[in-house]
Amino acid sequence: MTARYDDHLDFRDSEFAGPVVGKVEYHQYQPAPTALDSLPARAAGFTGRDDELHGLLEALDPTQPGPQAVLVAAVSGLGGIGKTALAVEAAHEARNRGWFPGGTLFIDLHGYDDAPVTADLALQSLLRALGTQPKHIPVRAEERAAFYRTALARLAREKGPALVVADNASSVAQVRPLLPGDSAHRLLTTSRHKFPTLGARLVALDELSTESACDLLGRALLTANPDDARLMDDSASTSALTKLCGCLPLALQIAAALLIADQRMPISELGRALSASRNRLDQLDDGDRSMRATLELSYRALPEQHARLLRMLAVAPGPETGIDALTALLGDGESPLGDLAALERAHLVERGSGRHRWRMHDLVREYAVGAAEGSATLVDEAAAARGRVLDHYLQRTAAAVARLRWWPGTAVSRRFESRAQAISWLDTERANLLATIQWAVEAGHASAVIQLGDMLGRYLYFRRYFDEFVVISSYAQEAAERIGDHEAEARAWNDLGLALRSADRPDEAISALVRARELSKAVGDRNGEAYAWNYHGSALRVAGRLQEAADVLGQACELFQAMNDGNGEAYVWNNLGLTLVDMGRPEEAIDAHTRARDLFREAGNRDREAKAWHNTGYALWCTGRVTEAVHAYEKALETHREFEDWHAVGETQQHLAEVYEAVGRHTEARACWLHAADAYLQADAEREAAESRERADALPAT
Repeated sequence: MTARYDDHLDFRDSEFAGPVVGKVEYHQYQPAPTALDSLPARAAGFTGRDDELHGLLEALDPTQPGPQAVLVAAVSGLGGIGKTALAVEAAHEARNRGWFPGGTLFIDLHGYDDAPVTADLALQSLLRALGTQPKHIPVRAEERAAFYRTALARLAREKGPALVVADNASSVAQVRPLLPGDSAHRLLTTSRHKFPTLGARLVALDELSTESACDLLGRALLTANPDDARLMDDSASTSALTKLCGCLPLALQIAAALLIADQRMPISELGRALSASRNRLDQLDDGDRSMRATLELSYRALPEQHARLLRMLAVAPGPETGIDALTALLGDGESPLGDLAALERAHLVERGSGRHRWRMHDLVREYAVGAAEGSATLVDEAAAARGRVLDHYLQRTAAAVARLRWWPGTAVSRRFESRAQAISWLDTERANLLATIQWAVEAGHASAVIQLGDMLGRYLYFRRYFDEFVVISSYAQEAAERIGDHEAEARAWNDLGLALRSADRPDEAISALVRARELSKAVGDRNGEAYAWNYHGSALRVAGRLQEAADVLGQACELFQAMNDGNGEAYVWNNLGLTLVDMGRPEEAIDAHTRARDLFREAGNRDREAKAWHNTGYALWCTGRVTEAVHAYEKALETHREFEDWHAVGETQQHLAEVYEAVGRHTEARACWLHAADAYLQADAEREAAESRERADALPAT
C-alpha cells in the first residue's frame, strides 16, 4: 500500500506487477498573495465634510477604550451624495495616523446593481486579500465567516489591527458576516440605506452647503486647468448652478466635467441649460456618470408599495407634506408612516419641519415625477392623487378660515379646537396651499382656484402677506373671468383691490376697485358694491387724494346704511377717521372712530373693535389728550392679544412707546418698545422688531 504525504510518496511494503517510474516535481514554498492596502485613491476635490469626517475618525480611533470603542461605522445617504468619497478619505486619514498597521481592505458590494455581491462572495474576496489560498477557502458560509475572523485575529497578532471598508451595501445581511471578531479591528460601510440594527455608529450625509458646493466645482475646474477663472468671474452664476445641481457632489462633478469638456462654456450657459430643460436629470450626464442612472438604482430596489408612495409624495404640492395630506394622496385611508420610515431609511425622503412632515431632495422629486409620468396608468394615478389632495386642502382651509373669522355666537368648526390651532395649521401649510392653487390654475380647476383664492385672502390679509394676497386674488379673478362667473369675478376684483392697497400699490388698487364696483352693481351684489366703495376710499387715502377719499367713503356709508349693515358701516367710519386725521381734523376723527367702535361692538366684531380703539388712541394723541390715548391703546391691546394678532400688538405697543417718549416717561417708553419688538418677532416682522429694539436702546438711561 502506498502512503501519500504532502512532500513525498512512501512505497515501502508495496507490491508491483511491472516496471515502476517515479516522477518528482520540486516547488519552492511561497505564501499566498495579499491585498492589505487596497484602498482606492482619494477623491479629487474632496471638501465640505469636516464635521462628518471628524465624527468618522472618532469612531474609527482604535485607542478608544472599552465600551466607547466602536466596531462598525456606517455612512448613509442619497445616491450621489459622496458616501464613498467620505469613507475613502476617512480610511486614508486613519491609515496615515498609523491606526491600522495590519492594513486596509476595500470591497465594493455593488448593493444596488442587478447582481449585488453576496456576503459569501465578499468573504471569499476578503479571505483571498488576507492571504488565504483559494483551495483552503471553505464552501459553507458559516465556515468562511469563521476563517475570516480567524484570519483577522492572526493578522492582529502578527501585524496589528486592520480596517475593512465595505462600500455600497444595500442590506444588513450583506454586511453582518463581515464584522470582525476581534475588537481591535474596525469595519466601515457605506449604503444608501440607514442600518439602525447593525450596532454601528451612524453617519448620515446631507447635501453640501452652497459654499462647499462652489468650492467643489472650483477645485475640479482648477485641477483640470489652473488658469480657469470662470467661477471667480461669475460667482452669482456659480451659486445658481450649485443649487440647480441640488448641492449633490455627483451632480456637481458631472457639471464640472461638462464645463471642463468645453473650456469656453460660461457658467451661466450651463445654468440656463439646466433651468430650461424639462428634466435636469437628462442634462446631468457626462457620458460616464449620470444622475438619472444613480437614482434609478435606488428606485428599482424599492417594493412597489414604497415606489408608489414616493411617486405620490413627488406630486404633492409644496416643499413638504404632512401625514394627513399624504393619506389623502394615497386615497386608501391607511396611514403610510411605516412605508415613509422605510423610504427615510433609504434616504429617498427626509423629515420636514415637524415629526410627521416629509420632504424630498429636488432631484429625487424630479426623478419621481418623471416616474409618475412613465405610463398612461401612472399619469392617471397622479392626476387622481392631486384631485384628492386638492379636496383635502379645500376642506381643511375652509374649516381653518371659518375658525379664524369666528365671532362669538356663531357656529364653531369642529376641525380646529381653537383659533390658535387654525392659525398654526394655516401657517404650516401656507407654502403648500399656494402651490396647490398654482397647480389648480395650471390644471384648469377654475372653481377650486376661486374658492381657495377667496379663503386664503382672509388669512393672508390677517398675516400681512400682501404680495401673496395679490397673486392669489389675481388667480381667482382670471379664473372667474374665464368661466364667466361675474359674481365671483366681482368678489375677486374686490380682494385684489384690497391686496394692492395693502401692498402700497394704491393706483393699481383704485383701478381694480372701480372694476369691482362696476361688476358688483351689474350683478346686483349691493354688499360687494358697498365694500368696493369702502376699499376705493381707503385706496384714495393711501394715494394722498384725501378729499376724494372722504367723498367716496360717504357713498359707501350711505350704501351700508341703506342695507342696515352696521358692521359694514363700521368699516367705513374707521377708514373715514383715518382720512380725517390725515386731513388735520383729529377731533372729527375721534367721533368717526368712536362710531366705528360702537358699531363693531354691536355686530360682535371684537377684532375690528380693537382696531377702532387703536385708531381712536391715535386721534386722541393728535389732540394732545395723552391719558385718554393711553387708555384707548390699552383697550386695543387686550383684544389684539386675545386674537393673537401679534403685528397689531406690536403697532399698538409702538404707538404707546411714542406717547410715553414724547412726554418724557422713558421707563414706560423703553418697556413698550421692547414689548413691541417681542410682538413683531411673533408676527415674523423682523425689520420692525429690530427697529423697536434700536428705539429702546436709544432712550437715555434713567
